[in-house]
Amino acid sequence: MEIVGTRMIREDKTARQLFEAVMANPARKKFGFGQKLAIINVDVQQAYTRIDMFKTAYETDPRQIEHINTISRLAREKDMPVIWSRVAYKDDAADAGVWGTRTDTPDSLQNIRYDSERHAYDPRCEFGPHDLHYTKRMPSAFFETPLASYLQFHRVDTVVVTGGSTSGCVRATAVDALSHGYRTIVPIETCADKHESYHFANLTDLQLKYADVEPVQTVIDWLEAR
Repeated sequence: MEIVGTRMIREDKTARQLFEAVMANPARKKFGFGQKLAIINVDVQQAYTRIDMFKTAYETDPRQIEHINTISRLAREKDMPVIWSRVAYKDDAADAGVWGTRTDTPDSLQNIRYDSERHAYDPRCEFGPHDLHYTKRMPSAFFETPLASYLQFHRVDTVVVTGGSTSGCVRATAVDALSHGYRTIVPIETCADKHESYHFANLTDLQLKYADVEPVQTVIDWLEAR
């Protein structure tokens, strides 16, 4: 039998090495930027950013939130939308659905309560007076939220997805963004995860299939040139 496809490759390269190899391929066609972008900052909340407070928190680039603030500020200056989504549930967690059935400890996802310390934004976040804020219940910032209609109203054609985790809610949001027809950009330094393997494996997959994974400076340069 002639083989024209690929049997699963097995090798000893790390997820970081595989990511670097993919990013070094200049022939990879990009979706690129359109005419108007929106910044979607996913779950930049204390449950996931405050490594000094919560077991569920993680840090990848120590300047992550600084980078998020920078591109969010530049977007506002160009009259482009900035959106912040975060996760929380009501007291009985009945709105967490099956996602909330795997564990039930003080650190469990479904035990992030509205208006709790875990629900609160990281105090390093900088907001504008017209930013959109909402609480979501599932991984994607699009699922059963006002996001799609908000982007349509503002005539956005490109979304920049930041936050955490790279392998979870960032990935889910980026895949949904592409599915909704948006050019999707994921700035490397603005995303975080618990383990570099998850982080780089998912950045690789996003770059190959669903998004342009770019240094944050690429987004800064595009916004400054507008």
